[in-house]
Amino acid sequence: MSKFNINKIEPWSAHFKSLEPGYLAEIRTSVKKAHGAIVNIAVDGEHSPSAPEKDEREAAVRFSKQWIDAALAVGSPSIRTNLPPAGKSAPDFDRIVDSLQQVAEYAAVKNIVVNLENDNPLTEDPLFLVKVIQRVNNPYLHALPDFANSLTAFDEQHAYSGIDAMFELAYNICHVKETESAPDGHAVHVDMPKTFGFLKQHRYKGYLSMEFDSAGEPYQGTKDLIQQTLHYLS
Repeated sequence: MSKFNINKIEPWSAHFKSLEPGYLAEIRTSVKKAHGAIVNIAVDGEHSPSAPEKDEREAAVRFSKQWIDAALAVGSPSIRTNLPPAGKSAPDFDRIVDSLQQVAEYAAVKNIVVNLENDNPLTEDPLFLVKVIQRVNNPYLHALPDFANSLTAFDEQHAYSGIDAMFELAYNICHVKETESAPDGHAVHVDMPKTFGFLKQHRYKGYLSMEFDSAGEPYQGTKDLIQQTLHYLS
């Protein structure tokens, strides 16, 4: 953390060796000793909350609940849960809403925020996520706008309107990127002034998590991304 002069991190679920209480307690202690904090956990699972099969949807809900408990154990105020597709089918709005209502109700009891990110182009179209969050209508379910993900899957008008709409529902974290690789390999470039404009317009006051996905040396690239962020926030 000293390389970037920060003391807060957003780990990924794959970074965790297990969800055993003893292991999670060790993480919490280690972070505290480093005078740091975990501000969100990016959680990726395989079960679909919109699957036709009830057992599959229930597994998705249980998975998110497990990570809500893990967030509580390590001292993170929130998680980002993902919405894996049910095969190649378009997401079922009502089934996703029902699943996420259960997750959000559990999160409220634990006082842990659940965030949805515009990541998977099939199930996490930013405008679709906005509709889901609005329908669930629970203060513990929010949006996590990623600056670049939607630009790799949609035209610019759709992508930027989606990011704008997500910032209206964002609460405690967003992902800052300058570039991202599209599925066909070409790099898309974020209009940083435009995107930070959305952030300011909606008076976003949460954390900005740096995601360096550009070509080049990652440490220096991350430092440059931090400097850009500070510039656009000033």
